[in-house]
Amino acid sequence: MAFGIARLSTIVATATLSLFALGGATPTDDAKAAEKWKGVSFYTLKTKSLDGKDVDLKDYNRKVSLVVNVASKCGLTPQYTGLEKLYGEFKDKGFVILGFPCNDFGNQEPGSAEDIKTFCSTKYNVTFPMFAKVQSKAGEGQSEIYNYLGARTNSLPSWNFGKYLIGRDGQPIAFFESKVKPDDKDLRAAIEKALAAPAPK
Repeated sequence: MAFGIARLSTIVATATLSLFALGGATPTDDAKAAEKWKGVSFYTLKTKSLDGKDVDLKDYNRKVSLVVNVASKCGLTPQYTGLEKLYGEFKDKGFVILGFPCNDFGNQEPGSAEDIKTFCSTKYNVTFPMFAKVQSKAGEGQSEIYNYLGARTNSLPSWNFGKYLIGRDGQPIAFFESKVKPDDKDLRAAIEKALAAPAPK
């Protein structure tokens, strides 16, 4: 559902919060991808950890997740501070932030996995889960994670620190573009609403 606005400015009070704000780049229309991922839970996907180990996202099933494409050399990199604060505040309520390093925009994540790990831990004391570097942009080489998110929300990040909110049932709830800070009132309201929803059986 396209709203033609730069960010999610209001939260519609629905049972599932199934609202998408299209502030990012719109992916190429791909009917096959849309059909492939229709109704599929985000938590059925698999990826790699920052250390290169296999990760099954079912480990986060029944949690509320915020998926963020992160970068170490971006003007928005200080958002790490707010993201870590947000994670610390809500993690005991079933909330997690999933960080996916991405070098798609301005070559602002050029380092190795070890470089990224060291930077995040020493500069920003990041404790939320971080994963292997991915391509978020549509086209050859795109991560399955972002193929899924683009198809399900019809929106892809147009810069670093785009944010997808995923409900306890593994269904995407909302997309927030890069400039939406972690302490944004609408983002917080959406997280709190998702956490208040009953966990799926």
